Amino acid sequence: MKATEEKLSREYHESGAWSDVPLDELFRNTAEKHPDRTALVDAPDRATWTGGTPRKLTYAEADREIDRLAAFYATVGLSSDHVIGVQAPNTVDTVIALLAALRADLVVSPLPLHWRQKNVLEALNSIGAKGFIAADRVETRDVGSAARDVAADLFSLRFVFGLGKDIPDGLIELGPMLAEMGDELVFTPGERPEPADHTATICWSRSGEENVPVTRCHNHWITAAGMIVHEAHLKEGSSIVLPYSLSGLTGLGGGLVPWLLTGSTLHLHHPTSLENLAAHANEVEADVVMTPGPLAQTLDRKLTNSKTTLLAAWNIAAPRPVAFVARRRLVDLQIADEFALVAKARGPSAKMKATALGKHCGPNGCESGPALLEIAVTEDGDTQQPVLLVKGPAVPDIGWRTINGEDRQVRWEETGFLNTNIKVELTEGGISGFGIPGLYALGTGNLETIDTIYADYPGIREAAAFVVEDSVLGARMYAALVPESGHVPDAGAFFAYLDADGVDLAKIPHRVLILQSLPRNSDGTVCRERLTMRTQRLPAAVA
Repeated sequence: MKATEEKLSREYHESGAWSDVPLDELFRNTAEKHPDRTALVDAPDRATWTGGTPRKLTYAEADREIDRLAAFYATVGLSSDHVIGVQAPNTVDTVIALLAALRADLVVSPLPLHWRQKNVLEALNSIGAKGFIAADRVETRDVGSAARDVAADLFSLRFVFGLGKDIPDGLIELGPMLAEMGDELVFTPGERPEPADHTATICWSRSGEENVPVTRCHNHWITAAGMIVHEAHLKEGSSIVLPYSLSGLTGLGGGLVPWLLTGSTLHLHHPTSLENLAAHANEVEADVVMTPGPLAQTLDRKLTNSKTTLLAAWNIAAPRPVAFVARRRLVDLQIADEFALVAKARGPSAKMKATALGKHCGPNGCESGPALLEIAVTEDGDTQQPVLLVKGPAVPDIGWRTINGEDRQVRWEETGFLNTNIKVELTEGGISGFGIPGLYALGTGNLETIDTIYADYPGIREAAAFVVEDSVLGARMYAALVPESGHVPDAGAFFAYLDADGVDLAKIPHRVLILQSLPRNSDGTVCRERLTMRTQRLPAAVA
């Protein structure tokens, strides 16, 4: 299924920004040329955070597994443009399941790992998903059992598959199933014109008050990831360590697709600590390591290979970047939720460069090429914060055939720009980044919507969510609670309340601060900056 307007698609092809090569063909080309090259490697500590022992596959071995699984999808009745959800951590099995779905011309909807059952149910129902793949567990969370419960409530969901070791009853365990059927499964690829223009994924924007489906075709992914490959000078056959889950633009666009474009070796990683990430990268002698932007400086000191390239990912909730002189090549990835990505090498400068308004044609020196991304901001006067606008071959479509509401805050403007509803700050040379520090929560969007969730707890007069810098994730969310007169809130009971209500895990605060009142700005809004400063200065005051 194609989501991009025919006029735009034709324009992108004529400019040279788009091609006719889909993601699966990128993989198959490498498998044909370098069958014995290592393709995928599990993290050595895989068994501590999900089921199954660590695996390692060459391109030839991975290609055979992808082919058999694609054939299995077709055998059970999943056909072209059927949607299949995936909620699983970074393992070889997850990558194989995703690539097999693309080979079978399915549309993959990778779901954030922190989503709870009601979030998953709502998303899969809204896009008419026919299948769902879930891990047995992610750390201590029983994701497999939650997937089974989703299937019980969603009648349109015909198949629920399990990855891992301890798969609950009711799920089809993919590993043993494929092993039992063996070489009897033979995949016959379909033929459809302009395969790279067809929708490959439905990811989910989480920067606003609602989850918005964001559709990308193969060309959208390749165009966005190509900007990273060229700017970071990624070489063929590199060793890439990916600590971001395969559920959105950061993990897929920053890690998986660059891996496909360069025919490299992908080392899957599940983040538990910065020390663990550094040790993993050092052990495999990584050529490329992704890291949260705020942790880039610390990771830079911990790596032993001077030729390693750091890809520092800055999301809309990231704190302000600090200036430092990196010991190795550092490429900043500015990521506007699911809507846009810009890669810029920091070079000899210790400061991150501003993101320029206007057209971006790729790395420095390629300004004469086709425009891949165009950036603008709204002009609503001095009283309104500018909002990010984007358009071009790297910008995805929004909505899906079952949900294309006209009243969404994320929408297409008459000018052809996508209004992302992400507020930004103007600075010399463009904008300081995508998003404003302290205004958004990591992975879950607008802080004001989270305030109301916290304030609904019995005995709370008002509440506010705010962001604090963190040495593990780069940033964490905290809660400030103001109790009603005569009421003493219990932090443990507050967390239990959020858990029982099925609140998205990303919206559950790391810690709780009890105050007599919330600090306010002159306009009456909550001053989250003062909350952050108070927490960082007075850690003992945090419950």
